[in-house]
Amino acid sequence: MAATLFHSTNGQSPAVNLRVALMAGQAPDRGLYFPEQFPTLAPAEIAAFAQLPYSEIAFRVLAKYTEGILSADALAAMCREAYNFDLPLERVYDRVHVMRLDQGPTASFKDFAARMMARLLGRFLHEDGKQLTILTATSGDTGAAVAHAFHNVPGIRVIVLFPLNEVSVSQRKLMTTLRGNVRTVAIDGKFDDCQAMVKQAFADPTLQCIPLSSANSINIGRLLPQSIYYFYAASRLAQPGEPIVFSVPSGNFGDMMGAVVARQMGLPIRKLVTSVNDNDAFPRFLATGHYEKVVPSRNSVSNAMNVGHPSNLARLVMVYGGRMDETGRIHQLPDLAAMRRDLFSSSISDERTRVTIREVWTKYQLLLEPHGAVAWRGFQDWQAQEALNGLPAVILETANPAKFPEEIEKNMGWSPDVPPAMAAAIQQPEDFDRMGAVYEKFRTYLLQHHTAT
Repeated sequence: MAATLFHSTNGQSPAVNLRVALMAGQAPDRGLYFPEQFPTLAPAEIAAFAQLPYSEIAFRVLAKYTEGILSADALAAMCREAYNFDLPLERVYDRVHVMRLDQGPTASFKDFAARMMARLLGRFLHEDGKQLTILTATSGDTGAAVAHAFHNVPGIRVIVLFPLNEVSVSQRKLMTTLRGNVRTVAIDGKFDDCQAMVKQAFADPTLQCIPLSSANSINIGRLLPQSIYYFYAASRLAQPGEPIVFSVPSGNFGDMMGAVVARQMGLPIRKLVTSVNDNDAFPRFLATGHYEKVVPSRNSVSNAMNVGHPSNLARLVMVYGGRMDETGRIHQLPDLAAMRRDLFSSSISDERTRVTIREVWTKYQLLLEPHGAVAWRGFQDWQAQEALNGLPAVILETANPAKFPEEIEKNMGWSPDVPPAMAAAIQQPEDFDRMGAVYEKFRTYLLQHHTAT
């Protein structure tokens, strides 16, 4: 089997294998890497997943991309190490389930990708005898997952940027209490400012002395591992060949692109519900065909989704035959009819999010945090237009409710239980830097930090 090659969404960079794409993070032309042609899994291969543990499903999916760059034994060992925690699928009613992606070390779905990325990058760097600086912008959970996954990995330095006033205390402390090779920088601005600064650093010729990569969902190494839990859920809940519905809370659209990857590889998905908070650029685009960024991004209680221009829309547009550059300009419209057939998106306000948390608890004794509540309400919005017709459906709960104690307490009148790892982190002293949303200051910081190490 020939190795899968990845090309840039901007179309101006040569195609590369997964190893090169993973190490680079972003393509030289500022586009995002995406498979030129997706490897596929035959229906019989997907049906066999029903009898396999998560780590083995991960191996069989990822092996389609690592041919020629990583031995099967090495990949299998990485999958066993990375996925040593549970993935509960909780039935709520009929064939509707919640998939709890909050059982990893930082209680977020980002653990599923970050832990595999850390192992892949660590191995490649060791083989090459090289060093790498990981730059990551976070709107809440990515930073903690990346910081923990890469903490003390030889050859890797991690710098995480986060908007000072838009992450919860527990989200922040899961990043800022680490030491060693991890540094966190609080930016006086929005997530989009953080993301723009990271992207500019990748394209800055004055930083060529620093080998840079990303662990954001702009890195293809984030999306491929995130496709695995869609296969896992379908293998447990759907009959062989039966289509399934997923509802995914969407901010930078990396999580939902994991579902798109799974579908492109052969997983039958009836509908992908991709609801957003007040940052409603995508549902407006889906409805009108006109894309307009939300500037500045709006601050909502589902803070990890406070993204005014989702980077991964460039990949989604490419899947449907269009082209969008990194600024959000559409050079060629995608097939909007096909997008509307496959996708549904609605914008869920903070008020509807809070009402949903209360209603779902009252009716089902199920505690959702704000992002899961957006996914739940978006699923209800879709059902108001189309019938599920007895198909299985999965709503993604992407973080532990304990990450949002103030919001849960305000809504419910009590605080959620705190996982032990989070409780320990909250008690640790913090250590982080702070700066304004000015790229030149960040560039100087990178150069000084690099020189100092």
